[in-house]
Amino acid sequence: MSGIPTAEPAPPPAPGEERHLSLALANSAVALPGGQFTDLLGTPAAANRWLLDRGLAPADAGMREMCASQLRSLREQVRSLLASRVAAVPALPAAVGALNDAMNRVPTAPLLQWDDRKGPYRVAPHPTTQIVDHAVATLAADAADLLTGPHAERLTACGSPPCNRFLIRHGRRHWCSTRCGDRARAARAYARRTGTGSGAGSGPGADSGSGPGSGEE
Repeated sequence: MSGIPTAEPAPPPAPGEERHLSLALANSAVALPGGQFTDLLGTPAAANRWLLDRGLAPADAGMREMCASQLRSLREQVRSLLASRVAAVPALPAAVGALNDAMNRVPTAPLLQWDDRKGPYRVAPHPTTQIVDHAVATLAADAADLLTGPHAERLTACGSPPCNRFLIRHGRRHWCSTRCGDRARAARAYARRTGTGSGAGSGPGADSGSGPGSGEE
């Protein structure tokens, strides 16, 4: 995404990220006021840390730029699909194909192994050389579940420009964080005072609450 990278901390997880890793992936590049952004997958080390924090890779995975680039590419495809779902428009076939290709990279069922002493058992293959493939497949499968599951109807985009994050809506609030909710309410208040328009976030589903901090985390 375009903009100026910044070291500003990322906002707290958007509603729904605790249930869906793919939502956290989509929100791992955060647009900020002033044309800045935070990219949590911007470097191999950052991508390794992001995967580690979500149980998708060990600390010593040795992530390289090619691997981080695969994650960023999947992120853009997932964002495209989420945006299509939110807008109720047809998805780009390339995005659908990319998600399916990611899910087909590794076996989805635990494979049969046989120990000479303990006998047969099943285990999901996870060799070091396929850490990123497994992570990408897991994230893609989660995105498919999100798009087709019970939370899909409540999937929405944050209503506080320039924020570009997605969330699973609770009630009528469309903010991904308290910070975004406060910024949108301040913009509406300024618009009312100056008569310059309805202000940010005043469309359908805008938060009708008042006072700082009434947006949802």
